[in-house]
Amino acid sequence: MIKEKQKVLVIEDEPDVLQFIKQGLEENGFDVEFAYDGECGKKLALSNHYDVIILDIIIPQLNGLELCKKIRKQNTTTKILLLTALGSLDDKLEGFEAGADDYLVKPFDFLELLARVNVLAKRTTQSVDNSQEENHILRVADLALNINNKRVKRGGKEIALTAKEFALLELLVLNKNRVLSKVEIAEKIWDINFDRGTNVIEVYINFLRKKIDKGFSVKLLHTLVGMGYIIKDE
Repeated sequence: MIKEKQKVLVIEDEPDVLQFIKQGLEENGFDVEFAYDGECGKKLALSNHYDVIILDIIIPQLNGLELCKKIRKQNTTTKILLLTALGSLDDKLEGFEAGADDYLVKPFDFLELLARVNVLAKRTTQSVDNSQEENHILRVADLALNINNKRVKRGGKEIALTAKEFALLELLVLNKNRVLSKVEIAEKIWDINFDRGTNVIEVYINFLRKKIDKGFSVKLLHTLVGMGYIIKDE
């Protein structure tokens, strides 16, 4: 039985960059479709199945961040890699808030792009396989995470999370009542070595705290100064 090729959509307005990515991915066994602007990219992304979408931020008609949000509202399975010249921490946070799964700054080495696409494509396959099984719910007190459809509820109230927020919350809940250090979180959620000069983890912890604890008398997410973070069901 011939294995079906994994599909990648590349949305990029620079023809040379687009051709470089397309040719490289096709040589490595991917089926590649492409668009030069956000509107065309949106039509393709919302009407077809792709394992990975590579999306530039600065593109005509509909910018990549807005397009990322629109795709994510309809599709929680396909992985999105933002590819852009905008490389500050604030830019990256904005990209993850829009629903991106990964972020690569131009100029880039193709082998790094390929490695990231392979990782994301594998996660997409796992998500699809999981979605064919019975729903699986993770619980802490009155907080419930459905790891199949990525929906979160607390006290029966639905809570909207970005892809990175959900991944962080899932990690904490899977390790409930155990302290997770910043180093461990950075490695498992961002696939990076922890940089003591960045506050990205604190930022995301604050995002989560506002969403899952604000308005509830019992707080689930706690900070242990100098040690890390913990979700407790007590």
